[in-house]
Amino acid sequence: MPPPAPQPGVIPLRPLATGDVLSGAFATFRRYWKPLIGVMAVVQGIGILLVAATLAVTFVVTHDRFSAVFDLAPGEDPRGSDVAALFLSFVPAGVVLLVTMTVGAAMFSGLCPALIQEAVLGRTVTFGSLWRRSCSRLPSVLGTVLLTALMAGGPMLALYAICIPLIVMSADPDGAGPPAAFGLLFLGLLLCVPLSIWLMVRFCLAPAAAVCEGLGPVAALRRSSHLVRDDWWRVFGISLLGYVVAMAVGYAIQMPFGFVGMFGLFPTLPEVGEPTPELSSLIFGFAVYAAATLLGGIISGLFQFSFPQLVVALLYVDQRMRKEELAVALTATAYPAPAAAP
Repeated sequence: MPPPAPQPGVIPLRPLATGDVLSGAFATFRRYWKPLIGVMAVVQGIGILLVAATLAVTFVVTHDRFSAVFDLAPGEDPRGSDVAALFLSFVPAGVVLLVTMTVGAAMFSGLCPALIQEAVLGRTVTFGSLWRRSCSRLPSVLGTVLLTALMAGGPMLALYAICIPLIVMSADPDGAGPPAAFGLLFLGLLLCVPLSIWLMVRFCLAPAAAVCEGLGPVAALRRSSHLVRDDWWRVFGISLLGYVVAMAVGYAIQMPFGFVGMFGLFPTLPEVGEPTPELSSLIFGFAVYAAATLLGGIISGLFQFSFPQLVVALLYVDQRMRKEELAVALTATAYPAPAAAP
């Protein structure tokens, strides 16, 4: 019977089974949750502040347009130009929201490989070291995320750009649906969705390659394609399992907060035949419910965002151990040979 593989960190240094990948992701989250959640919370907080500031400036600037659209006499309709101007005034806030979501997703995609790189060897990780490592590789990781989204989502966008105008132009006046345009859209989705999934799995290891090997966006995509080749179904299955586990655990985390919110809300609601309680008690009950639900959503969301990324980062390590004997190099790094005597 061969001796067990060395395990200086969260996984044994050998090709991993599915259980090893999932248990390694749980062990990483349990051991390094403070710096991991700290960095994620700071990134989310910065994004929320930027979006909130943009919305506040938009509300201040467009105060007169709100009056022109909503403060009207009974029976009076707002002018189309006022509605269009009010809608366009929120475009900058939408752009800021899209940019912060994209940069945040790239930060999370680079954060977990940076953490796994140290967790595999059992090293200590601090908030500062993890933040600096993630920020230093953010441009490359952002490039991989954008290129992957462009390649995987490009066929879908082209399909909608062709079919939606056809559906609008071929709609019958009597409300009957345009079967030809809808049929083209359905057939296109049957072709584009599998292609998009295949490309996303093919390039899912690119952020880890960009962080751990210091590659640029294009080189990281090529590296991911090489590592996933011949193991696409395995990478797809374990990645999907990671998302399913994250959703289930996140739901289990959020349930107690929902119960606490309901226990705070139900006593303030009137029963049948009883007079309506005071408005202050109703507001208090709904505030408790909203606060508990929001807190549970934030905590469960942090786990749901991080756990699948940890699984994908461990898959990157696993593929390199399978194809490039990375385990030998990691073992030598974790257990260096003693210096020879003079």
